[in-house]
Amino acid sequence: MNTILACLLALAISMPLSDASCGVLPFEPGMSNGVVVGCLDKKGNVHEFDSHWRTEDCNDCSCYKTGISCCTSYMTPVDYDEGKCESIFNKETCSYKVVEKDDHSKECPVHSWVG
Repeated sequence: MNTILACLLALAISMPLSDASCGVLPFEPGMSNGVVVGCLDKKGNVHEFDSHWRTEDCNDCSCYKTGISCCTSYMTPVDYDEGKCESIFNKETCSYKVVEKDDHSKECPVHSWVG
């Protein structure tokens, strides 16, 4: 009974921390020599079942027999001084930096992130 309670407590604590933006694409069969070997993505690439990859637009994706699941790999700043500061997205690192509008060398505090 204690184990079940501990698992439920861990789940209840972790759910609010998991705020990723996710989506599922319906399964499109990826073929090789006439055999279904995985998922076909929007660009026509075949990914093997249970494989994982990062897209050029910073999504982490996985191939399953039910489709492709993708979630953003970054957090977006939402609680900072938008009058004084701005968020800048770095596509190479898939991350935001929040800096002063007048001086990009000075970072601003961020109180909340979602993603």
